[in-house]
Amino acid sequence: MTETSFADLLRIIGKGPNMSRPLDQEEARIAARHIFSGTAHPMQTGAFLLLLRYRAEMAEEIAGLVEGAQEVFTDSIPDFTPDLDWPTYADRHKQQPWFILSALLLAENGTRVLMHGVDGADQGYAPNGPVFDGLGIKPAASFSDACTHMMDSGFAYLDIKSFCPVVEDLLDVRATLGVRTVINTLARALNPMKAPAQVIGVAHPPYMPAHADVAKLLGQPKSVIMKGGGGEAQRNPLKPCRVSTVDDGIIGEETWPALMPETGVNWRNEALDRARVPALWRGELDAPESEAAVISTAALALKLVGKADNFEDADNLALMMWAERNKNRFSI
Repeated sequence: MTETSFADLLRIIGKGPNMSRPLDQEEARIAARHIFSGTAHPMQTGAFLLLLRYRAEMAEEIAGLVEGAQEVFTDSIPDFTPDLDWPTYADRHKQQPWFILSALLLAENGTRVLMHGVDGADQGYAPNGPVFDGLGIKPAASFSDACTHMMDSGFAYLDIKSFCPVVEDLLDVRATLGVRTVINTLARALNPMKAPAQVIGVAHPPYMPAHADVAKLLGQPKSVIMKGGGGEAQRNPLKPCRVSTVDDGIIGEETWPALMPETGVNWRNEALDRARVPALWRGELDAPESEAAVISTAALALKLVGKADNFEDADNLALMMWAERNKNRFSI
């Protein structure tokens, strides 16, 4: 049977308000295969992304696009499953990525964490790369390398270009098109090594239900989606945190209480010195709000992976882990 052409798929979504319709999940999967294998013309890809953006993509379309992208990963996946998938695709941080320390805290205490993402903008922002450099953490070069990192330390970071470089190229298209596209949502849902739990951060609360619907359609066992600092999975510990949840096909919602009283700190104006995040882990930086961001984010992830049954237990466990961390672990 001949596969549907990309032009035919464009006609389905672009015929106009009375004759167009959303793609079903299988059609979206075929569209992704065209895009990620390079058979779609760049002009077609741009038109496709803008049409979905204008009409607002449906969960079935996003799920199909994710499945299609997974089919064209450039690296084979070993028989190894992380405990937690942690995507990081907000490429313009105006807040420090304290969540990296949350992930490392879980990894130090027996949770295997795969983080994957993009380098992110540099000038005037706080990208992840310099933080990893300051901690002495080298990105994994492949899925196999990531497995080795997780077996050795519990943590691995994979740049998207090591297994699906077209996603990075399409994320960069935002500068040309002028708007974010469905690729921002797709990248967060990739979960390349099929971890049973996934924590996702988004920039705006309206994106949370869509991510939950996509996780359900993809059969993701457990997922937490939150509006986080800079669009990442990072809690503001000074305010309650509402999250969407997926638990074995059941979509829900919960609200975590603030971990500490409001202090008036303006996260958007925090110092972006790249040495601050490693310094906090080593105990060389006095920043109570930042510590609370690490602890509260770790608490959310601990409950997600089943190491705590409720908010209070998760907060207390994260606090204990932070107090007992090996401060010399990342000395370079």
